[in-house]
Amino acid sequence: MRRICVYCGSSTGKRPEYAAAARELADVLVRHELELVYGGADKGIMGIIADAVLERGGKVHGVIPQMLCDKEIAHQGLTELHVVASMHARKTMMAALSDGFIAMPGGFGTLEEIIEIVTWGQLRFHDKPCGLLNTNGYFDHLLAYLDHARAEGFLRSENRDMLLSDTRPAGLVRQFERYSAPRVEKWTA
Repeated sequence: MRRICVYCGSSTGKRPEYAAAARELADVLVRHELELVYGGADKGIMGIIADAVLERGGKVHGVIPQMLCDKEIAHQGLTELHVVASMHARKTMMAALSDGFIAMPGGFGTLEEIIEIVTWGQLRFHDKPCGLLNTNGYFDHLLAYLDHARAEGFLRSENRDMLLSDTRPAGLVRQFERYSAPRVEKWTA
């Protein structure tokens, strides 16, 4: 692995633990010589993790649509900033640049991004690890929903298990290092 994409909020949320987790994840990424790929903003958890990686001497690749650049939220101090035409182009480039994907606490955009990329893995468009940094139990309800979907026959166990989870960044990165994508066709019974 060379680069990890982190999906996270453009706000900081209500708990200081979210910002602390972003800084801790930055430490882990830099210690493992992993570059950060993220949404390119200088706000919220996105700005915190980008700044923390840069402060620790790591490399940061931002990908942001022109419409958000026009709103002056693009981070101007990154190793590399890619300005793209649309949100779809952003997600495609982030996926191409990355060797794994982590979701931190965030809103609709964060949820949509991690669910889409794990779905791409289920469809075998990639074999990269996907995981949730479950800070302060933030993703507990989502994990319970996925377990319910498995119990109801909408997710195979092998596919449910593709979305890794840990409460600590180091534990999640260790899982990424051991990850092997399942070789199960989605459409088989």
